[in-house]
Amino acid sequence: MSLRSDRWFKHPSKETRFQHLSAMRANGHVPESFVGKPIIGIFNSWSDLNSCNAPHKELVEFVKRGVLLAGGYPLEMHTITTPADFMKPSDLPYRNLMAMDVEESIRALPIDGAVLLCECDKTTPAQLMGAASSNIPSLQLAAGHRASGSFRGKKVNYGTDLWKLMDDYNAGLLTDEEWSELEKCISCTQGGCPVMGTSSTMKCLSEILGMMLPGTSTNPATHASRKWAAEETGKRIVAMVREELTPARLMTEAAFDNAIKLLAALGGSTNAVIHLTAIAGRLGIHIPLKRYEEKSKGIPLLVNLQPSGEYSMDDFFEAGGLGAVISRLLPELDATCLSALGTTLEESYRDYPAYRDDVIYSLAEPYKVEAGIAVLTGNLAPSGAILKRAASSLINHQHRGQAIVFDSYEEMYETIDSEQLEVDETSVLVLRNCGPVGAGMPEWGALPIPKKLLKQGIRDMVRISDARMSGTSFGTNILHVSPEAQLGGPIAAIRSGDWIVVDLDHGTISVELADVEIRERLRDWSPVRSHKRGFMKLHADHVLQADQGCDLDFLRPNSKEEAKFIEPIVGRG
Repeated sequence: MSLRSDRWFKHPSKETRFQHLSAMRANGHVPESFVGKPIIGIFNSWSDLNSCNAPHKELVEFVKRGVLLAGGYPLEMHTITTPADFMKPSDLPYRNLMAMDVEESIRALPIDGAVLLCECDKTTPAQLMGAASSNIPSLQLAAGHRASGSFRGKKVNYGTDLWKLMDDYNAGLLTDEEWSELEKCISCTQGGCPVMGTSSTMKCLSEILGMMLPGTSTNPATHASRKWAAEETGKRIVAMVREELTPARLMTEAAFDNAIKLLAALGGSTNAVIHLTAIAGRLGIHIPLKRYEEKSKGIPLLVNLQPSGEYSMDDFFEAGGLGAVISRLLPELDATCLSALGTTLEESYRDYPAYRDDVIYSLAEPYKVEAGIAVLTGNLAPSGAILKRAASSLINHQHRGQAIVFDSYEEMYETIDSEQLEVDETSVLVLRNCGPVGAGMPEWGALPIPKKLLKQGIRDMVRISDARMSGTSFGTNILHVSPEAQLGGPIAAIRSGDWIVVDLDHGTISVELADVEIRERLRDWSPVRSHKRGFMKLHADHVLQADQGCDLDFLRPNSKEEAKFIEPIVGRG
């Protein structure tokens, strides 16, 4: 078997070989222990600011054990991480930076396979993007979701329950004392959000794409099976190196179609639209925005999980987890696609049982008939916008209301709760200048319901933005409006009082203005933000729009041929 690492450690130049072997000895790696064996780079992403990924501080040792047991040699290394709670204004731009970190580390270093330790929202897609671009055998291991908390005798989940209780607090239904108590108990362990938010969604999609071992995406962080999964991942990656099972062989066009269908069945995060598009783009695979609606058409919601349902990830795990969902969804999938085991989805998942029919439903009797992503286009969003059907209360499928426009998050925050705000439940809240270029596309799209409406018992209304929303959020939030306002998209022309019409049946979102009026208004438009230096300037200069995955233009090949990995020249350092 020819190993990539041999180019470093069996280099024909004595001087080059000497340099590499001597550098390894300095860290206690004796050549007799690793030369000629598959060298596995374990890319760790924990930090003291990332509670989601913190379990990897321990789990990495079990991955190493698995690699050694399978005859490989493990080397741990670190990349940047993307703690969603802390990175401001948004962690999305740093997904691209982390993807570059992973790709360039793989490209430049003597490793034959990679284990990618993920969890928090952007770490999973970032690693998949880097793995797609480098295309050496790669496998992900998630840290697992955190436990649900307990608040005054009731189970609460970090994420979805937080937003609901925040509305109650703003409506005056919770005291300051209760709010302080909630802060202490809602997030009681390390790990990802315990609902079907972005973290859980992307782990599940990684598994169906063949980049995570079957049955390992939905285990709790606190469960011993996480350690078993870590060891098995270490064993399996060594075998994948020997089998030359690369990301390009696993993440095919058909596999991405399967992932879109699974996204609908899970009621998964809207952020997955951006991430799947970006990951596929690294392989030269183009996913048009409309494909998300087309492929999820007829796929019902099978999982009763927050934010689209009532249960938590612990309940999901006990009910059979992702394996049970894929097993029930197999008739709708291309079951010839490969899992990380190198076997077909049919072979890998057909025997997974579901233990709780109140959590995991069937195709014949689903939890909700309508699921998936609604794609809307029109004079307000020529390149598209999206809505998560399962989380929306827009039951009549049509809405017409007058716009209340906020030019920035700061303006919205200062005025949304004003008693002078002329708003009712039919109003349409519009937030702009928060897109990929304007602000790095933060999760500001789930605009808060004005306090005066919360006091009336209103908990949902139509909201539109060029931003994203948290995967744990819910409501009638129309997101990712493209082109964004910062680039002079039509959303930049909207004024408060304009009539906006949303029609789910026809897939349209429009403002009742003539095209000539929109053009006339945009003549007076100018960008409101600019980034002066550093990575955010690089990002703003090169980021693609939401319908194209928000990747950097110079990292996205134009074809599968251009996507082929270019190996470095190996010589003296």
